[in-house]
Amino acid sequence: MDYGEYLALPKLLELQQIQSTPEHPDELLFIIVHQASELWFKVLLHEMDQLSLAMDANDAPRAVASITRINVLVTIVSQQLAALDTLPPQRFAQFRGYLGTSSGSQSEQFRAIEARSGLRDQHFLQVIREHGDPPALVQKALEAPLMQEQFLQLVQRAGLTLEQVYVEHEHGPLAQLAEGLLAYEQQFAQWRFLHVQLVERIIGPQTGGTGGTLGAKYLNRTLQNRFFPALWEVRAKFYGASR
Repeated sequence: MDYGEYLALPKLLELQQIQSTPEHPDELLFIIVHQASELWFKVLLHEMDQLSLAMDANDAPRAVASITRINVLVTIVSQQLAALDTLPPQRFAQFRGYLGTSSGSQSEQFRAIEARSGLRDQHFLQVIREHGDPPALVQKALEAPLMQEQFLQLVQRAGLTLEQVYVEHEHGPLAQLAEGLLAYEQQFAQWRFLHVQLVERIIGPQTGGTGGTLGAKYLNRTLQNRFFPALWEVRAKFYGASR
């Protein structure tokens, strides 16, 4: 087996099907950025499974390794958005109509990542059920334990409180895991912010998304979401105690 066979390159490189007629020179970039994002989403979901297994097994060091990798992957997904900053809105408008009803909001993997991370509020559930039952991948993520819940159970099984994790074990794996989870939430929020700016830059802040979706309006609303409120609250306690 050689390099091309191992990576199935002939098949992979045929997956970019240009829809515009005549072919728009910017559509290939648009397709590849989104396809690449979906590949990274697949790895993210895999690593979230590994993180979940590590926390359930009380293996904090392995969980730290998992969240560290997850944070690197989120950074990669965020950085590749810069490629679409080179797509002026007038040029996107020239082939946007060929996208039909497709929209990034239809990404099952991204919805699953949101659900696994801790997004379970009523508005989120309403959005994913707008056109019927959630896809199987999203439903599975909704049924999985929350990352925060698993971490708090890990702390409890260690006979500790969150305050003790930060004060008495500030250099231990549980504290590192807590910081890694907060770093994930911050990185994810930064990705959302960059995505909002990108959408507004290309299609405008008041314009609906592709396929009649809410576009930047919905993305702006999601910036306020918290995945790990307990980890933010314990920091507020330290601030209050110091006053």
